[in-house]
Amino acid sequence: MANVSLVDVGKLSKPATVLVEKISNAIGIVYEPRRIKQKAIAEAEASKTKALMDLEIEDIQKRALNRLVTEEIKKQENIESITEKSFSSLEENANPENIEDDWVSNFFDKCKLISDEEMQTLWAQILAGESNNPGTFSKRTIEFISTLDKSDALLFDNLLKYCWIIGDYQPFILDYQDNQIYKNNNITFSTLSHLDEIGLISFSHLSGFKKISQNDTISIEYFGRVLNLDFKNINPYEIQTGMVNLTKIGADLARVNYPNMKEATNNRNEYIDDFYHYIVEKIFKKNIILSEPLSNKIYNKT
Repeated sequence: MANVSLVDVGKLSKPATVLVEKISNAIGIVYEPRRIKQKAIAEAEASKTKALMDLEIEDIQKRALNRLVTEEIKKQENIESITEKSFSSLEENANPENIEDDWVSNFFDKCKLISDEEMQTLWAQILAGESNNPGTFSKRTIEFISTLDKSDALLFDNLLKYCWIIGDYQPFILDYQDNQIYKNNNITFSTLSHLDEIGLISFSHLSGFKKISQNDTISIEYFGRVLNLDFKNINPYEIQTGMVNLTKIGADLARVNYPNMKEATNNRNEYIDDFYHYIVEKIFKKNIILSEPLSNKIYNKT
């Protein structure tokens, strides 16, 4: 089948236009914004279904053909919905033309059955992330996410509310069993064990994890709120981060959920003020000198 050019992309940005053209070349679909095409699809497919039903064939064949047509329509709608949802997260310097065709084909093969709105948004963020930086998400990650239940995705999203940026995404899960700060988002031994079992985190409730710095000063961030650490009073230069590390797939999924975590200063639904000050206190008690830059004034009460 020859590749079909995309049509009627309208006022889409250049990266979005390039992306839909890339998708068309890779999997041979015709894309139009659903707001324009929805009625036309319904009318065309209704006519197609009627034509099939008018054929002089057995009832069971008619039902089978009708089912196939209905399934293909739904898959197409899912593909277009996920594609359209990705546009808002495309960066101006995105390079969707550099995504491998095999990656695109595999991506849509895995997500074409996804009709849940929230899970479509998750897949759209992956598509946008790969467009912004081709090679970000491996096929192994795509395969894993295709098996991810919505309940597990929501549970992992709760965990990410306790992540800081220390070079990469790093959860701080300390004294969680008797701490309401964690219980408020269902961070328990049971849920952490489950996330470990499905491969999103490494959970070590006995020994724990730590970050070691080569420098005597570093900066860490929590949803855009920067904290400067000075280790000159301690040796080695290390921070106890608690009982959880993200796996490679977990880190990939974290980038999907919060691709701009460093800039998420206004997202008060994710930022937990009590948790921030709890971690500050824990670090301070380790004799590490703490300071905040003036850029954190957005958090200061007036």
